[in-house]
Amino acid sequence: MAEESGQDVVSEYLQQNPHLAHWVESLRELSETNKHWSARREFVLRNMEVFPTIQPGVTTPSLDRLLSLSKVWANHAFLGCRYPQAVMDKVNEMAEGIGVNEGSGQNKKDGVVGKGKRPSVSAADGESCGKKLKTVSSECKGGEPKTDRPNAAAVKSVLLPEAPAEHQPFFNRLYKTVVWKLVSAGGFGPNLDHFEILRTCVESCKASLSCVFVPLKDIPDLPAGCTQREGQVCELRCHAVYVGTGYGRDECAARAMASKEALKIFQGRKVTVKITRRRFQGRDVEDLVLLDEQPRSSILPPALSYPF
Repeated sequence: MAEESGQDVVSEYLQQNPHLAHWVESLRELSETNKHWSARREFVLRNMEVFPTIQPGVTTPSLDRLLSLSKVWANHAFLGCRYPQAVMDKVNEMAEGIGVNEGSGQNKKDGVVGKGKRPSVSAADGESCGKKLKTVSSECKGGEPKTDRPNAAAVKSVLLPEAPAEHQPFFNRLYKTVVWKLVSAGGFGPNLDHFEILRTCVESCKASLSCVFVPLKDIPDLPAGCTQREGQVCELRCHAVYVGTGYGRDECAARAMASKEALKIFQGRKVTVKITRRRFQGRDVEDLVLLDEQPRSSILPPALSYPF
């Protein structure tokens, strides 16, 4: 009854907000059953306020992160998938009040949309956890990781030896797309809209770019002789793989420079995803990095967010 009551409230909520009804249905995966989708839909609607930058009908990194969190929770609740404990604590907290009656990872709970007890999840916590979910490992009981299933969360482990090989086919496709795009634009040059080219190519491959911005003054691993402390630094990722870093006077300028650096990687004969050591908050960590065949410095810019 609790589950039926919860879904009645969801239906009533969508009837009162018809502008959301069609949009939220477009987020459903083809492989999801009615029961699975109903629960995940409620998860998304309940937690939209945790990601205040989400706009219905607009694809954004915040929406991608919320959908990843919803899929992690649904995979655990209905398929028994296991994730790192910190991730499970977060998604279970976000799912407080959502009723399910099957699966090994959730207990049946009563709840309504927009009423009753809400999870104490801040916007910063939601965004931070969503970023980590892009690269944490997913392991399902009694089988292989569900990384290739249409309804699996976009989560990979950079610690697994096969992780670069899993990402490589996508970046092979992206490489061809970028090369043809640059040819049609007259070749790589300083006057291009580098971010728009990169974004368009990535989206044509059914993916999205993730941008992380940090004020330059907040980065601890700058070279000792660097006196510049004003401006923003942008780190770009795609499918959890690091592709470039750029500095600028503001976020737009930093993003443009990061995109320009990323496009330089596509100037060679191929691109390769590798596990590489990077600095993060004063220590070395492993990260998935997109590289080309050109001889470059082995010292990469410090990571702006925890890679995995």
